[in-house]
Formats: sequence, structure tokens, C-alpha cells
Amino acid sequence: MFLEKKASRNNKKGWIEVICGSMFSGKTEELLRRIRRAEFANQEIELFKPAIDTRYDDTDVVSHNENSRMATPVNNSSEILLYVNMSTVQVVAIDEVQFFDSHIVDVCTQLANAGIRVIVSGLDMDYKGNPFGPMPQLMAVAEYVSKQHAICTQCGDLAQFSHRIVAGEKQVLLGEKDAYLPLCRHCFNELRNEGNRQ
Repeated sequence: MFLEKKASRNNKKGWIEVICGSMFSGKTEELLRRIRRAEFANQEIELFKPAIDTRYDDTDVVSHNENSRMATPVNNSSEILLYVNMSTVQVVAIDEVQFFDSHIVDVCTQLANAGIRVIVSGLDMDYKGNPFGPMPQLMAVAEYVSKQHAICTQCGDLAQFSHRIVAGEKQVLLGEKDAYLPLCRHCFNELRNEGNRQ
């Protein structure tokens, strides 16, 4: 009896993986890569995205390399639990997780506790260089955290900051190369200081 219980518990282990970094660092591309590997293993996968992210497509998750996969857009984190069949789904992936409410941490934890592999990707810092939304809490509870880096458009070093080049003080401003530049710490601080002096 004990051995049967132990075996069944070990057959369904869940965990949380966080893929984070700046704009243009390949976060979504890495998320899609991990999904493809899970597909090769014939695992059942559910992919979600925030409904507000319509930059490339209303429903698909699309990387900057234009790789894409159909996703379920949701308005808030609680909706994810309505779509996931806990008894059959093995992998739940969530893109642009920084746009979700703080309850996303509980949702991911609940899924992982149910034996599901949870993969999330998102910006770890906003355009001011401050921690973004629920990302710090997700990184704290995750088993695995991968920090992706872009290339600094000013000097060519590794970039971890997303510098906004359009006006606006709102934390969430959807945009691409027309609105953001990936910068290293040195170039980010230089441009921020220049902006403060003007």
C-alpha cells in the first residue's frame, strides 16, 4: 500500500519554471522551445497569454522571430484554472506573465502542487528598472529561474534593461522596437541620467 502511494505520487511531480529578462532577450522563443520539447514527449499542454497583449496576434503567442503557437487569451489569472483539466494536462505555459494580477503566483503554485509542470515567461523589470508585477514572487517560489539577455543597442554588451523611448509614465505600455531598446546597466543609467537632466 505504501509503495503504491509513493509510486503514484512520484509519477506526477509538478514544479515552476520562470524565464525572465528584458525586451528582445528571447523569453518567448525559449518558452516555445520548451513547449516543443514537451510535445515531442507527447505531453498535453495548455498555453495562456494575457488578453491585453495583442501586439502580434489576438490569440497566438508570437516571438520576435515570428514563431507562433495558438494560446488561450485570459483577462485575469483565475481564468486559467477554469481552462485547465488537472487530471490530464501535464504542462501549463504562460507568456507575458508580468501583465497578470498578483494572484498568478497562487495559480501557478496550485497547478504545480497538482503535479503540473508550469512554465512562465515575462519581463522581470519595467522600463524604470524596477521589479515588474508578480515576477519577484514567482521567481522566489520557482524551482528553476532562467535569466535571458538581449544585446545592448548602444554598446553591444549583454542587456538586461528595457529602456522606453516614447513618452508615457504608465507601467504597462505595449510596444516593440518603436517603443523600447534593450540596454546594459551602464547605457541604461547614462540615458536615464540624460533624460533627468533635460
